[in-house]
Amino acid sequence: MDKDYRFGQESSVPDETDKRGDYRLSARATARLQVESAEPAEFGGELVEGSVRTCEVRDLSASGMSLVTTETLRVGSLLTAEIYLSGRAESLRLMVEVVWSKEEGSRYLSGLRVFDSDETDYLSWLEAVADAFTGSE
Repeated sequence: MDKDYRFGQESSVPDETDKRGDYRLSARATARLQVESAEPAEFGGELVEGSVRTCEVRDLSASGMSLVTTETLRVGSLLTAEIYLSGRAESLRLMVEVVWSKEEGSRYLSGLRVFDSDETDYLSWLEAVADAFTGSE
């Protein structure tokens, strides 16, 4: 059994709002969320960096993931995410929607839905999750 992915973790979600019908895995993974877009500067032609948050992925499935952040994520936000899965050399670029968020002590737990979008690694995501499930059985 792959030690980076495990079945059977209870997921604490607010008021039964986690609606994923898929099985989920606890995972060793990191997400980098672009919460503000990069914009060109008014003068000098320099690129002004957007705001990126690095987060710990708590669990994942083919349709989404939950993650731990230091700041709340606004429900309904559409974000670009770069996911670093344990055992994969390359990251996966995805489009995600924040579907719920709740405070847990000094941190926040948020649920994200992954969806198919042009110029993302959606199909590679599905393959990576399927591979993780196969390796964890």
